[in-house]
Amino acid sequence: MRILYAIQGTGNGHLSRSMDIVPLLQQRADVDIVVSGIQGDLSLPFPVKYKFHGMGFIFGKKGGVDLWKTFKQANTRLFIKEMKKLPVEDYDLVINDFEPVSSWACYQRNKFCVSLSHQAAVMSENAPKPDETDMMGKFIIKNYAPTNVQYGFHFAEFDQNTFTPVIRKQVREQVVEDRGHYTVYLPAYDDKRLIERLTEFKHIKWEVFSKHNKKVVSHKNVNIQPINNERFIASMAQSTGVLCGAGFETPAEALFMGKKLLVIPMKNQYEQHLNGAALKYMGVPLIKSLKPKHNDVIYDWLENGKVIPVNYPDKTKDILDMVIDKHAGFNK
Repeated sequence: MRILYAIQGTGNGHLSRSMDIVPLLQQRADVDIVVSGIQGDLSLPFPVKYKFHGMGFIFGKKGGVDLWKTFKQANTRLFIKEMKKLPVEDYDLVINDFEPVSSWACYQRNKFCVSLSHQAAVMSENAPKPDETDMMGKFIIKNYAPTNVQYGFHFAEFDQNTFTPVIRKQVREQVVEDRGHYTVYLPAYDDKRLIERLTEFKHIKWEVFSKHNKKVVSHKNVNIQPINNERFIASMAQSTGVLCGAGFETPAEALFMGKKLLVIPMKNQYEQHLNGAALKYMGVPLIKSLKPKHNDVIYDWLENGKVIPVNYPDKTKDILDMVIDKHAGFNK
């Protein structure tokens, strides 16, 4: 059996999830990997057969997606060329984690495609939604990577085809303790802004992981270091709490480790606002930005924040076996 597994390469969440999923798929079939996107920071421990530019999003430095840079890097002609190049018809099963090149290649050639992604879960009718609906954001999520059937991962099992998060083996095996610092991952903010804001909380030691710096920098009570998968996981495992965007993998891993959590949904990123609604429903506090007007919420979280209990058992192999057994060779 041949499986094509397609991964969205914008950001690190999809890439980190693939580190557990791909070895399990390889137990069942010959697996080729597609990655598209230009904003990931992780090196994958397996070969990638197809590496595409795709159609991703560019992080800004003021708390959101940089829509202008995102528009500028979009290359429709290249995207169509990549789509035509990908031989999806050669595979018994295409599994897609919000990756547009493979999904549109399948769509154009009437090839069955299975979504196994977080985005499939957040768009479920039963998943929590923010008070305000971003119609453009909703349209993008629904049409960015179209598939025939959807299975999703979310912070809780809000629907029948929704499963709890894939927690990487590397995270599950961490020794969890509390060394008194707070781990920060806010890739949509630049280092200057983070230092300016976090130094106001003088009694707190902050460990910041940055997309915008290639060396370690310390300023008063803020330590900034480049993104490194191993150091980031260790920092979270040893932290008192985690301050991060409302992505999926980092909040899920923080909850799994039993860390108190505060999230800031990224501007112009509707998926993060959907995540924020789900986390708020579960009792996780969130703020709209790092602006000083939210200092009271941050202080209260630092002093009185509570750990939100979750149960995230390791069901990844069972989920993958179900998908393969149910859909492999559907329209081969």
